Amino acid sequence: MVSAAAGASFVALLGFAGGLGVGSALAALLIVLDIIPRLAQLTFAYRKSIWFETAVVSGAVFWSIADFLEWRLWLPKIAAMLVIGTFDGIFVGMLGAALTEVMNVLPILAKRVRLSRYLVSLVYAMVLGKVTGSLFDWLVFQYMDP
Repeated sequence: MVSAAAGASFVALLGFAGGLGVGSALAALLIVLDIIPRLAQLTFAYRKSIWFETAVVSGAVFWSIADFLEWRLWLPKIAAMLVIGTFDGIFVGMLGAALTEVMNVLPILAKRVRLSRYLVSLVYAMVLGKVTGSLFDWLVFQYMDP
């Protein structure tokens, strides 16, 4: 039997590791895709790129705190559906475009790290990891007691 302190320590370590993983993935996505410089280039605001960087970091911190403290925004249903649907559509579209570009980065990265002959295995490992994690979340984690 595991003590409560050991269980809490494991959950804290798991949460910290997950946060590091997601944070590094976000930072890698922003760096690999050059999102901030491209945004500054498209808006002709080269000297104001610090504002774009600040907005990205502030948004991540704000929504992390909002999620952690379980803040709620009460809107009428139709307004909530319109606002959330619009932002979800923008997010999915931008994510699809980013993933399309990232898939072009994998062969270049594999060549530089000299993993070209393992590229298929690398992609399979990524897919299997995603599927395994999703299945665990859907079939096991959501039914665990809080």
